[in-house]
Amino acid sequence: MFDLILQGGCVVDGTGRPGVIADVGIRGERIEGIGDLSRAEAQRRLDVTGKVVSPGFVDTHTHAEGALLVDPQLECAIRQGITTLFIGIDGMSYAPLSPANYRTYRHWLSGLLGFPPEELDMSSVAALRAHYHQRVAVNTVYLAPHATIRLEVLGFRDVPMDDAALQQAEQLLRESLEQGAVGFTSGSKYYPGPWGDTRELIALCRVVAEMDRVYMSEPRSVPGIPGGGGAAEAMAIATASGCKLHFAHWRTSAESAGHIEQIMADIDGARTATSDVTFDIYPYPSGSSIPISFLPGWAQDGGPHEILRRLESPDERGRIAVYLDAHQDGFLEPMTLSFVPATPSLEGVRLSALAAERGQSRGEALCDLLLENQLTLGHVTAPPSDPAVCEQIMQDALALLSRPDYMVCSDITPAGGVPHPRCYGAFPRLLAQTRSADSPLSLEAMLHRMTDRPARRFGLTDRGRVAVGYFADLVVLDPNTVTDTATYAEPKRFPIGIPHVVVNGRLAVEHDRCTGVFAGRAIP
Repeated sequence: MFDLILQGGCVVDGTGRPGVIADVGIRGERIEGIGDLSRAEAQRRLDVTGKVVSPGFVDTHTHAEGALLVDPQLECAIRQGITTLFIGIDGMSYAPLSPANYRTYRHWLSGLLGFPPEELDMSSVAALRAHYHQRVAVNTVYLAPHATIRLEVLGFRDVPMDDAALQQAEQLLRESLEQGAVGFTSGSKYYPGPWGDTRELIALCRVVAEMDRVYMSEPRSVPGIPGGGGAAEAMAIATASGCKLHFAHWRTSAESAGHIEQIMADIDGARTATSDVTFDIYPYPSGSSIPISFLPGWAQDGGPHEILRRLESPDERGRIAVYLDAHQDGFLEPMTLSFVPATPSLEGVRLSALAAERGQSRGEALCDLLLENQLTLGHVTAPPSDPAVCEQIMQDALALLSRPDYMVCSDITPAGGVPHPRCYGAFPRLLAQTRSADSPLSLEAMLHRMTDRPARRFGLTDRGRVAVGYFADLVVLDPNTVTDTATYAEPKRFPIGIPHVVVNGRLAVEHDRCTGVFAGRAIP
């Protein structure tokens, strides 16, 4: 007897093949039958005639690890059809860290990840994974983060990693991969990561290559990074170490819209016969992050307590503001405050408008906000004002997704009252694009990039397909109506056209409502 049969839907199996009308039978956590199951016994049948039955979406890039620890439902993800999400992204997360270092990084990351419980054991990847296993609504996949490992080995200090420290870091990474991390990540500007040089990353990526995992890089962009940063550095690291490389949310921007060759130049120019490179992308013209990451490296040294001490000093705060105005104004000008716990009424306000109201420069206003909020501050970058540029960036995303090496992500950053709309709409936004007559991708092709392709790339066992024997992570969607409704002005709006979601055989969303079932596993 089946526990659940999804009856009469069009099964799109995730491989890119055309869909077929079939029933899907689930027993326990797995798919046990596909075909005509009209005569089979089942505890329950759900009529999904006219709908598509797809594998659950695999989201390769989120910052949801903090939110899940206080809100295990994470409705913004599961209502999109995301059944598996990756954490430990951009080189920053909670493990492996000692209790003191966990509290330190919890504070530094709070503008992005919020405030999970302070006394959690994050001493190893195994300990971290246990906090999510069968305790949250979605499956979680962890990648070991560079800045986190550096913090554990050297503290929050701008010091070189000598041979002894490097051996310790390599051992921590090896243990993390042995305990279930599917790869290793580094980020663009998230301290203490930027203090590491290219040599350090090459050495760590040799461990990644040795264990046949993936290095996920958000190319580094902080002024003065040892090794120069950028896509060229990431390619050099992969070439020297022999590891598989994955570029995080690699897309065009307002400056490069319509010029895909521009963003691919350093990558394609460095490819060799053995290069193994993939990418992910979200369908929006701007991003979201934490303002603390824009402070200069010298102001970061010592971690949150030292940063606050410097901001409390008029002289040092003035130096930081001068640096921000001189070197980061391109990021500050479009900054919209998304998480301001000390003054929630400022969420949704442009930093430029607040600075003008206060009679300050943008750098001065940001320094004051960081101090007022004890560093816990998040932002969304406002989209380009020209709708044609925004549309071109979307068309670029579809063109990139047409390639055989791209997949879909959301980059969920859920903290605050006015988060980025991608937190609620990334996957359905792209599915809606497939209804356009000039879309380069069919629904089946787009679903492949959301399911089977990422599952294969990162070695997720029996995930990413609708196939007998695979885990029953499934999405039921209406191909004629599925779309996002979240906007930059009103981001906390759920998509439409995704009535049912199944995670490990159990209904997590039923008739557009979360069921409160926490069947997510720490995988692979």
